[in-house]
Amino acid sequence: MTPSAAPESTARPRAAARPARLFAQGRFETLTLLRNGEQLLVSVVLPAMALVGLTLSPYPALGDVHRIDVTAPGVLALAVASTAFTGQAISTAFDRRYGVLRMYGVSPLGRSGLLMGKLIAVGAVLLVQVLLLGGLALALGWRPQLVGIPAALVAGVLGTTAFLGLGLLIAGTLRAEAVLALANLAWVLFLGLGLLLPVTTLPTWAEPLASALLSGALGEAMRGALAHGTWSWGALGVLLAWSAACWALAGRLFRWAP
Repeated sequence: MTPSAAPESTARPRAAARPARLFAQGRFETLTLLRNGEQLLVSVVLPAMALVGLTLSPYPALGDVHRIDVTAPGVLALAVASTAFTGQAISTAFDRRYGVLRMYGVSPLGRSGLLMGKLIAVGAVLLVQVLLLGGLALALGWRPQLVGIPAALVAGVLGTTAFLGLGLLIAGTLRAEAVLALANLAWVLFLGLGLLLPVTTLPTWAEPLASALLSGALGEAMRGALAHGTWSWGALGVLLAWSAACWALAGRLFRWAP
């Protein structure tokens, strides 16, 4: 008598729990950013060079203040823009171009899971940046106002959210090549529009413009918090408005397929 064949399993593979999916995606996105040489150059090496150069050089004139107290908060603001905006805009645009986002959209991860993974990655990379750049600034003599750390954290969170929203907005509406050029150009413009140095170093006519931009608002909020221990409510309001506008537009205009 021929033995009967074992019945085939009809069990279907089950997706991992949502927290596990988010953690796995966040880990993947983080490692991708950390392994990207160009991203490390923009997010760590160039800010570190700017910190050392602006601290040790007498130019531009920053008034009767300890230079490191002005440059260190600006460099931390630059780190936020580099990771949350430039890096995410470029990587998301090319993921969209090659159809990666479309596959994520129909996977158990889902679109919201993909966005959460990016937020986790940005937060993790920013933590590394703060440790490295903050340690370098302390070695150069920086003594931040500890009472301003809560204000700096709020500014950092709002700045990260706003810059990430702006990055996703252009990544989801423009061609990848255009995003690459625009994101790098915007990074350079942000440097000079209140992000790295106070808006008071700009020509008088440019101060209101810089203060109304993401770059100037984040830079002023970080300097107010870490250099003076104060809450820059106007700058924080600008960051909140930019964040709300960018995410609203991204949610409406973002295209997941090229």
